[in-house]
Amino acid sequence: MRRAFPVTGLLFASLALGACIGGPGTAPASVAPSIAAPSASTEASVTPSASPDACAKDSLKLTTAGKLTIGTDNPAYPPYFASNPAGNTAPWDKDQGDPTTGEGFESAVAYAVADKLGFAKADVVWVVAPFNTVIAPGPKAFDFDINQVSYTAERATANDLTDGYYTFNQTLVVRKDSTFAKVTSVAALKGAKLGAQVGTTSLTAIQNVIKPTTQASVYDSNDAAIQALTAKQIDGIVVDLPTAYFLTTIQAPDTAIAGQLGTAAGGAPEHFSLLLDKGSTLTPCLNVAIAALQQAGTLDELRDKWLPDKTNPVPELQP
Repeated sequence: MRRAFPVTGLLFASLALGACIGGPGTAPASVAPSIAAPSASTEASVTPSASPDACAKDSLKLTTAGKLTIGTDNPAYPPYFASNPAGNTAPWDKDQGDPTTGEGFESAVAYAVADKLGFAKADVVWVVAPFNTVIAPGPKAFDFDINQVSYTAERATANDLTDGYYTFNQTLVVRKDSTFAKVTSVAALKGAKLGAQVGTTSLTAIQNVIKPTTQASVYDSNDAAIQALTAKQIDGIVVDLPTAYFLTTIQAPDTAIAGQLGTAAGGAPEHFSLLLDKGSTLTPCLNVAIAALQQAGTLDELRDKWLPDKTNPVPELQP
């Protein structure tokens, strides 16, 4: 899926890491789902080069020379992006997150990756990149995109997707007054009318895991799906776990998390990847950077700071 609250494999030879990147990291661990379980994208990942010059800043092929251009959607939602206390910079939605702050999980991850590649914060440029267009085939107007893009084999045929920087389950959100608010199994959802954003793995989870008797409703944006839920046009929506927390605590407090679609329910953990042009020479360097951040504990530290899945575990739905 993609978008919610303050709330992957890895160890490369130290020679390769020292050759391609530099810089310290930091700390803790997690409960399921966690960052950096073995990546489902192993078959599609590009093995980082050990060449001393492969990931040197001056050797990188960039959209704009000397700058690292990063794309994400607008609005940029919490907890992935945080608002700017001084007011969001243009063109970012004034009521949501501002990627340029370095605050929020994905903004912080993006700047941590940039630092590993040798870019100062001032050399990072953010551009608006709508999710539905980002995952489509074709050349990109950024060096990489960070926007809760779940790895899928289909997406990897048209784009480069890095190793994962966060692993999670899809999650069902319903209204608190719904007859489905107390469900504990997927079987109990067969009669539910559910919805999700178009083109997302959340929609795929409804179709392939829950398999309700009523066809899923499809929306152009996550906001539209939430509006349909609160207006009682549908019984529930499926989103990634951090989005579910933000949705139920901030966006729509009259909703609740019914449960995760984990392996017990027939689902499978997913991970978010950075997305690039197919065959980008930057992809191996990003994989090295992600590996270094994981090895140092930085990704776990950022997850623990910005995402609530460690402190507020959600039960998994049963078959």
